[in-house]
Amino acid sequence: MAEGASRKPVVRHLAIIGQGLIGSSITRAVYERRLAREVTITDASPKVRKRLLELGLGQARVVATSAEAVKDADLVIVCIPVASFVDAVRELAPHMKPGAILSDVGSVKETMVEEALPLIPEGVHFVPAHPLAGTEFSGPDAGLPRLFVNRWAILTPPEGTDTEAVETLRAFWEGLGSQVEVMTPLRHDQALAITSHLPHLIAFSIFHTGLHMEEETGSPVIQFSAGAFRDFTRVAASNPVMWRDIFLKNKDAVLDVFKRFEADIGECVKAIEEGDGEALEQMFTTSRRTRRKVIDTDHISLRDNRPSEDLADTILRPYASDD
Repeated sequence: MAEGASRKPVVRHLAIIGQGLIGSSITRAVYERRLAREVTITDASPKVRKRLLELGLGQARVVATSAEAVKDADLVIVCIPVASFVDAVRELAPHMKPGAILSDVGSVKETMVEEALPLIPEGVHFVPAHPLAGTEFSGPDAGLPRLFVNRWAILTPPEGTDTEAVETLRAFWEGLGSQVEVMTPLRHDQALAITSHLPHLIAFSIFHTGLHMEEETGSPVIQFSAGAFRDFTRVAASNPVMWRDIFLKNKDAVLDVFKRFEADIGECVKAIEEGDGEALEQMFTTSRRTRRKVIDTDHISLRDNRPSEDLADTILRPYASDD
């Protein structure tokens, strides 16, 4: 169940902590898909909270603190930078009711789980999650109600987590249009290191290479970017503080895949130095074949992204004018 999800609420009371791109996208999507009877949202920034009131995101109630937001909530989703997550849990967890579910949207899991688990009260179920969706934009105005449609949502529950809590969160993300996968925090961090973190690191770094070339030659380079450079470096426009924290929190996995990448790029360099066209062609052919099969043919993001009939009357509503 992904796109034809029922409008029956998955939870009674949802609290969303943080209203950047991901948090505000969840707020918008939950309203459109009727996944919660009551939604309470907050953000640490007074400026953002003021903007939330101006936007009027559905019927969400805006409050000043996370402690107030999570009171009586059945599901709490923390949508803040990974470096701030543990401090946020320390602040809000004591105010959560027994039986409630605590989740997140962070891009790093193993260290977060290890640090947060001791802070969670008995009776509160911790089910970390990570929607593999996003853009290079940030803030409450950047939210998109269909951001999670036909995208992966990975759940990484610690060993022994209540099964019913996991299934509730699965139903929630499926209700947002995502395809859900459950795995260990370690496997998640290893997979994301190669599919997300390393590409971002390279995108950030290649700009520095271009800037250094400009300094050395005294002439412009980057302004002559063709499509390949522009497309490859799109993610370098992402939030630098957020990505700084991700790299430091997932350091071991990132360094491991970087060493693997370094070895592979070394083979390419060696083939170029030695004029070994056959080796280059073989590597490029394998890469092209794999991309065509996994990304261009079978990838989840290629599925129909149009709203299903049960969403047709809600999907285009302007949030600020809703009663």
